[in-house]
Amino acid sequence: MKRQELLNRLIGEVSNFLLEENPLRLVISLHQEQDGAHLSFMDDRMRSDEELDRIRTALNPKHIRPELADYYGALAGHDTSWEARLKLIGWQIKGATVANNDSGTQIDLWLGGDSFRPEDFTVGQRCEGRS
Repeated sequence: MKRQELLNRLIGEVSNFLLEENPLRLVISLHQEQDGAHLSFMDDRMRSDEELDRIRTALNPKHIRPELADYYGALAGHDTSWEARLKLIGWQIKGATVANNDSGTQIDLWLGGDSFRPEDFTVGQRCEGRS
């Protein structure tokens, strides 16, 4: 799958998930480098710790299958629960961070190959996912 197609799918799925809560503000930021990418989503809705944990767990599955990313990406568009759809996203990324910030929730997705190191990005955040 081309990087642009993957980014389009991820942006669409996460923004649809966040739009379910009808936020007044939703900001999407993309930072690309040769060996990886960082997507950041920020809305104006504060979520409970339990809700954040569910999102974080879904986006950081224990087992990944990057060779099946095309298959997972095609499934994400089907009518399934949001938790299942977030797991499909998690299987396609390097890792994710999820937290409340001063004005709402922030979801960061990290994409890259085995040599990709999110801490080398200029955004100054660290990936909780797989290494």
